[in-house]
Amino acid sequence: MTDRLKKHWAAVAVALISAAMVLVIRVEGRIWFCKCNRLLFIVADAWSPHTSQHLFDPYSLSHVQHGLIFYWALRWLLPKTSWQTRLVAATLMEAGWEIIENSQFVINRYREATAALGYEGDSVVNALGDLLSCVLGFAIAGRFGLRGSIALFVGVEVGLLIRIRDSLLLNVLMLFYPLDSIRDWQMAK
Repeated sequence: MTDRLKKHWAAVAVALISAAMVLVIRVEGRIWFCKCNRLLFIVADAWSPHTSQHLFDPYSLSHVQHGLIFYWALRWLLPKTSWQTRLVAATLMEAGWEIIENSQFVINRYREATAALGYEGDSVVNALGDLLSCVLGFAIAGRFGLRGSIALFVGVEVGLLIRIRDSLLLNVLMLFYPLDSIRDWQMAK
């Protein structure tokens, strides 16, 4: 192994994990990007049919939150490992979530239990954007410290609740324990 490869092994691992995720979700039937045949950098409207079809959307912020959570959970669980090893582990977990999230079972669960009635799954490009958002959240957590990470997490939760009537915590609740009152509030945009 060359010195350069030893120095950048984590970046190579993240790239390989990303490529494997792309392959798996493409084989699962996900489209490359929006059926509209235009690739947008960001879609700001969470209620648009373009959500989950372009690189970034409002839900990208919840993937930043994944990175914050993974950073602190892995730092606690694996305190003696390098940040590069924890980054690779976080990338693996996020790629695993993207594969599960884009399975037909979870897509149907979103349609049945949440306000995402027409959800078709993420495009490949959006899944890559979600993975990048998680890596960004991981990096931010390392820079912001625990208090800053908590403040950012709470700020994103509140901001998403106000802006799109959804958030990471609400999304998890609705997937596992859907409440009609919350779904009705979300739909009353």
